[in-house]
Amino acid sequence: MKKLLTIRYSDWAFNVTMLLVRVTFGGLMLVNHGFEKMKKFSTLQYKFSDPFHIGSRWSLLMVIFAEVFCALLLILGLFSRLAAVPLVIVMAIAFFMAHHGNFGEGESAALFLTAFLAVLMVGPGKASIDGMIGK
Repeated sequence: MKKLLTIRYSDWAFNVTMLLVRVTFGGLMLVNHGFEKMKKFSTLQYKFSDPFHIGSRWSLLMVIFAEVFCALLLILGLFSRLAAVPLVIVMAIAFFMAHHGNFGEGESAALFLTAFLAVLMVGPGKASIDGMIGK
């Protein structure tokens, strides 16, 4: 009981938790969002949201880059903080612009945003390629 009430944590617990966060949220982003957008690229490129007025196709390409390439880097733990930046931007746009900050509609965007912000702030942990090479 005493261990449940303490605010202390071990390095092992932190590293395992960050591994779980990276693999779970990165994997879900990659499989459920990135791959889906890649499969539907031909139809989405004409009607995708264009918040920066660069064209629907380019907006979609940038989102696919974040949701596929950056999510894969995050899963591996390679350049994790750098890879988290585009994911944070994409999820912030999804939550605040597409869902207007509504937690009912944008719950998954808010959850992804929170997880990617956590990785950005605290890093990937030692159970990552970054951690193994000492970055």
